[in-house]
Amino acid sequence: MTEAVFHTGLVAIVGRPNVGKSTLLNRLIGQKISIVSRKAQTTRHRITGVLTEGSNQFVFVDTPGFQTHHRNALNTTMNRTVSQVLKEVDAVLFLIEAGRFGPDDRKVMSLLPATAKVVLVINKVDLEADKDKLLPFMQGMAQEFSFAAIVPVSAERGSNVPELLRCLGEFLPEAPPLFGVDDITDRSERFLAAEFLREKLFRLLGEELPYGMTVEIEKFEVKGDLRRIFAAIVVDKAGHKGIVIGKGGEHLKRISSEARVDLEKLFDCKVYLETWVKVKSGWADDERALKSLGYD
Repeated sequence: MTEAVFHTGLVAIVGRPNVGKSTLLNRLIGQKISIVSRKAQTTRHRITGVLTEGSNQFVFVDTPGFQTHHRNALNTTMNRTVSQVLKEVDAVLFLIEAGRFGPDDRKVMSLLPATAKVVLVINKVDLEADKDKLLPFMQGMAQEFSFAAIVPVSAERGSNVPELLRCLGEFLPEAPPLFGVDDITDRSERFLAAEFLREKLFRLLGEELPYGMTVEIEKFEVKGDLRRIFAAIVVDKAGHKGIVIGKGGEHLKRISSEARVDLEKLFDCKVYLETWVKVKSGWADDERALKSLGYD
């Protein structure tokens, strides 16, 4: 008997900020590894998600939303990540929202490589009130670029995601798997802990959240079925500490508690999480500080 031919490919997920890239990645691999919120610029790192189905292995790379309005070192680093990823992949999922294609979407489209298969993913179709407008919109988008396919989905609800995977599987090159069958990401538990804590900051502080905020894991210990995590929430200005801590420490307590619950689900074990807030002025515009905080 002959062995089944295996196909493996790197697939970038790109689009402007807040279009649903991280939600789609989590939906595709069936588990949450990329943080999500309604606030733009939630994703700041390259996140790899792995899905192995039969003789196909999809290695998805979720990228930060490409920035066209802000020009500090952090945003330059994020844009560099997007451009670099697009040079390495076999296929690209280019996300836009149903019924919406603006200058920021067009800027990302201008970066799409000619060497990879590009699938246009029209997300949030569940939010389109007039479904009769969807087909003309898809037809109009087909004139904008030589897409290998156009697939409408709802990443939030999972609608048509199996069809997206089926379509994408046709573009994977013949190659051995890069990861084990049960692997879902190449990111460390330490990295995921920082990301899940950062997500709670985005979700629970809302519009109060200072832009110049990140999370630094200062110590991560594994002791049997226990993870002991010590994390600093880094803010840019002294005046921002109070926003994160909240009256009587209520904000910080809730942020830490909800992050701990999610991390226990992710790691499938008990988690001890200790958090505090520290000031590191100008970190978002300091190349050396960015590297020390894990921005590559």
